[in-house]
Amino acid sequence: MSETTAAATQRLGIETTGIEIIDESQRTARPRDLFWPWFAANVSVFGISYAAFVLGFGISFAQAVVVTVLGIVVSFVLCGIVAIAGKRGSAPTMILSRAAFGVTGQKVPGVISWLVSIGWETFLAILAVLATATIFEQLGWGGGTTTKVVAAVVVAAVIVLASVAGYHIIMRLQSVLTWITGAVTILFVLVAASEIDWAAVTALPAGEAQSVVGAFVMLMTGFGLGWINIAADWSRYQHRSAPGGAIVFWNTFGGAIAPVLLVTFGLMLSASNEEVLAGIPSDPIGTLATILPTWFLVPFLLAVIMSLISGAVLGIYSSGLTLLSLGVRIPRPAAALVDGIILTLGTFFVVFVAADFLGPFQSFLITLGVPLAAWAGIMIADIALRRRDYDDDALFDARGRYGAWDWVSIGTMVVASVVGWGLVVNNFAQDAAWNNWQGYLLEPLGLGTYVDDPAGPYWEGAWPYSNIGVLLALAIGFLVTLVARRGTVRRQEDGMSGGGAVAQEAGGVAGPGAREAAR
Repeated sequence: MSETTAAATQRLGIETTGIEIIDESQRTARPRDLFWPWFAANVSVFGISYAAFVLGFGISFAQAVVVTVLGIVVSFVLCGIVAIAGKRGSAPTMILSRAAFGVTGQKVPGVISWLVSIGWETFLAILAVLATATIFEQLGWGGGTTTKVVAAVVVAAVIVLASVAGYHIIMRLQSVLTWITGAVTILFVLVAASEIDWAAVTALPAGEAQSVVGAFVMLMTGFGLGWINIAADWSRYQHRSAPGGAIVFWNTFGGAIAPVLLVTFGLMLSASNEEVLAGIPSDPIGTLATILPTWFLVPFLLAVIMSLISGAVLGIYSSGLTLLSLGVRIPRPAAALVDGIILTLGTFFVVFVAADFLGPFQSFLITLGVPLAAWAGIMIADIALRRRDYDDDALFDARGRYGAWDWVSIGTMVVASVVGWGLVVNNFAQDAAWNNWQGYLLEPLGLGTYVDDPAGPYWEGAWPYSNIGVLLALAIGFLVTLVARRGTVRRQEDGMSGGGAVAQEAGGVAGPGAREAAR
């Protein structure tokens, strides 16, 4: 992009910064600014639907509340720790991941991160389109092909335009969406509160420990761990003097406060209404709409769409940055546009062509959650080991202190993934039979029995559906890195005398190696 074009683009408010180090003059964000994107992306009535999945593990209301609070809060704390790397290095998450995996080796988790980001944001866009069709049908306005086409075009257009515009416009957009979606969500709670039967809620029997673990893992992966690979993208505009504790707090508070309250309310609602409990797994949005008065359906629809779009915008923006980190040499707005086009095509394909594709699609994305958890453990341990800011130029130079490949990190990620996949099961066994290879360690370890029923394969036993493999992948990545790479990190930091931040503040921009690599 030429300097003239870049200047004109910036005057329109569009972010032209790509994967390069953020200039010192642009690092003006405060820790509390992190509240807005994380809250807006997670304040959604869709969070209420998660309660039905939690209760599906057969646990009591008290057990469900405990795992809701712990699972959601812990997962966003982990996001907050990764966000510390953003303020230390002022670069996107996957660029900072080069310090742990090597400048070239980072492409291994980078590809997985890109697939996860663009996949889940496509899923959010699909939900927004299907929710529109469902509610239009309830209103008697018709929920057929025309409605779906218009909804898909509008949803995709908003997501693509916002992600192309970039950080500053997205931050302003999220602050507006926060108030709108928050207000409507509160109104939904007030309207739906009459459905709660406290006697039915307290009558839920307690479940086994394995079921509690399963619900905990599901909440962690459904909330914070689903965002962890992009957490530093939103803290890279923080000044490097910003307190790390404040970064973690505002990231966690913004991301967790709404889901904790909404899932808790959803637990009471789902336990009180058997139709809601049974209907949510197949139609999360439409089922919630069935308990609402007609006058509230339009505000409800708008809130649902805006909250889903809010989450999708964050994901597509970050997936564009991840695409650049893989070596694609195009401007950041173009990278976001490319991913936005993929999202649009994916949405149209799933909604209009492949009616049976949604289950296999989710199965594929959930499978990628295991190596992503392994990456998160490695990244968090790497951040914990470091005492200095990142070396800016070395993040873009395979001959620098971080090297081209870190085989310890790559090997750890592979081993953790192999162990993790062996201890999780395919939740869409009938729709995605090609993915039933998972769980291969369960029978050898005596943790479950695979039943190949003609009506649909399933697992017997308390442990299979706990999906403890996700936690193990995270733990293996963290513990191995903490022990095996301690010396490597110390050698990397030797001779930095103040770290990359000194050079950055003196020169204003990253060195020539970073500038050239970021073009």
